[in-house]
Amino acid sequence: MSHSLGVRQAQKQKTRQALLDAALGLLEEQSLSSLGLREVTRVVGIAPTAFYRHFRDMGELGVALVEEALGSLHAMVRAILAEQDGAEERIDRTVAVVEQHVRRYPLHIRFVARERHGGVRAVRQAIADEMGRFAEEVAAALKSQPVSEGWRDDDVRMLAELYVDRLVTTAAALLDADADGAEGAAGQVVQVARRQLRLISIGRRHWREEGRGE
Repeated sequence: MSHSLGVRQAQKQKTRQALLDAALGLLEEQSLSSLGLREVTRVVGIAPTAFYRHFRDMGELGVALVEEALGSLHAMVRAILAEQDGAEERIDRTVAVVEQHVRRYPLHIRFVARERHGGVRAVRQAIADEMGRFAEEVAAALKSQPVSEGWRDDDVRMLAELYVDRLVTTAAALLDADADGAEGAAGQVVQVARRQLRLISIGRRHWREEGRGE
């Protein structure tokens, strides 16, 4: 009996992942609000009613895609920021991680970039929540660095949000550069991202006492 349950559970998980993959492929050229579940189930080869065994609606599927798209990036960037190497080395490695993530998961990144301000409220909120958690994790890593000594928590959080916003913007810009196909466009995006993050880092080191609200 337990073996049969295990087989059914594995099949259910396989079908759920197939729905996510199918939706992601279809979303390359359209928004989630315009995508119907019948389109998704047609690709997977299941009846439309079977969709509801896995998701309540397309919004819930979209939330699962957000978690799939952003969840793995948190730990990678947090680990880099926690290292005690110089600021420039951390910046270079962080940008490289983002670039690698975009190359590996372009459809996920495109989905997040499009739906961040899209028409499905649950997905917008899920993206905002993930970005918030991302900022909290980055803030914790920044707080542990000596240069943050004496900083207020809300200022560290503000700094973390600047970093996170730049990383997300860079990911979207890399996708656009790839779509344009112009020679050297992606390299230019990476170079600009590094300079922007270094500028933020310099500002951090010279943050005045009155700027900290003390």
